[in-house]
Amino acid sequence: MFKKILVPTDGSKLSEKAVKRAVQLAKQTKASIKAVHVIPKFHTFTYQSDMLELTAKEYEASASAKARDYLGYVDRVAKAADVECDSDYAFSDQPFQEIIKSAQKGKCDLIVMASHGRRGIEGFLLGSETQKVLTHSSVPVLVLR
Repeated sequence: MFKKILVPTDGSKLSEKAVKRAVQLAKQTKASIKAVHVIPKFHTFTYQSDMLELTAKEYEASASAKARDYLGYVDRVAKAADVECDSDYAFSDQPFQEIIKSAQKGKCDLIVMASHGRRGIEGFLLGSETQKVLTHSSVPVLVLR
């Protein structure tokens, strides 16, 4: 049925739940997983506190470490289920575009993602990346709550 499933992660609890479901589905259909985490680019003027407190270089190092941690979780869940997993992260101010690009480049035939992730002002200002992926993706999207 599916050959390769893309699962975007932002490290939230709901995102981790989506990862587990994506891996279960991959195991059942003998598919592989491609995980992606999208990091906002550094901006001098921002609403994100970590960008206000760090230099661009420090921010990139810190954000990359978080990305490796989030993607490491996906790798561990996939390995425990004996599912092949490939993961990567990217810097972009348009996460939905990067998710779609990753799905197309990776020849994924399904995107599995959480209905929402980040909370508070950050989530409000970013809008719903899931909604944007649903609206713009030609790859089918399975949304989990």
